[in-house]
Amino acid sequence: MSRNSATEVATELPRAPLAPDRLSPRDQGSLGQTAAKPWLPSLRHAVAFPSHVVEQLLRGMKRRWRRERRRRKVGRAYDMALEIARLIPRGSEVLDVGCGNGFIAHHLSAMLGASVVGIDLGNSSDALIDYRRYDGTQFPAHDDSFDAVLLCYVLHHAQDVSVVLKEMRRVLRDNGHAVIYEDIPQSWWDKGVCWVHNRQWRARTGHCSFRREGDWRAIFKSFGFEIVSERRQILRIQ
Repeated sequence: MSRNSATEVATELPRAPLAPDRLSPRDQGSLGQTAAKPWLPSLRHAVAFPSHVVEQLLRGMKRRWRRERRRRKVGRAYDMALEIARLIPRGSEVLDVGCGNGFIAHHLSAMLGASVVGIDLGNSSDALIDYRRYDGTQFPAHDDSFDAVLLCYVLHHAQDVSVVLKEMRRVLRDNGHAVIYEDIPQSWWDKGVCWVHNRQWRARTGHCSFRREGDWRAIFKSFGFEIVSERRQILRIQ
């Protein structure tokens, strides 16, 4: 065998692998990647879900969120109705002005054992109540038709408070009562909360007017109302 032939045969023999500590950093990285490829599962396949499963999961989360929000609304309305029921004699016919979702009127009707009519600017309410649409000027009710009128955080939305109070006097029977909840900002924090509330609602109901306690007293007195009881609480925005 010639020298050239021996060289050719030698080049065809497999080379013994070098120890990892004798490899350059570059070769070590290549060796590690090559060896690891067959054993590492694809991350893409490990976390992939069918699109319909993802859609079902998202729909379920949205349904649960809507259900929880509704429960909170119903619970808050129940607490408010409990407070109001202590101020109004049982069996009284009540008009809830600006009833919103109608849950307060719904609870109050059961607590008083009498019909509670709810009115607002929308076409309907969420609760099953005697709901009537309000055009913003005249209450959809006859004169002297209610024992009590409820305005729950409504007056600061009124663009003309005098219109609301005149209508309240018209529909109230003799010796009737008006139950009014209103936000009276005092601290800088209260004013900030009211400012945010105004930003949220002014596109829908117009500018919100938050007045001081003395101003409300003067307004009620000018329309012939007498404050028979009052209770202060933490500023509450709805």
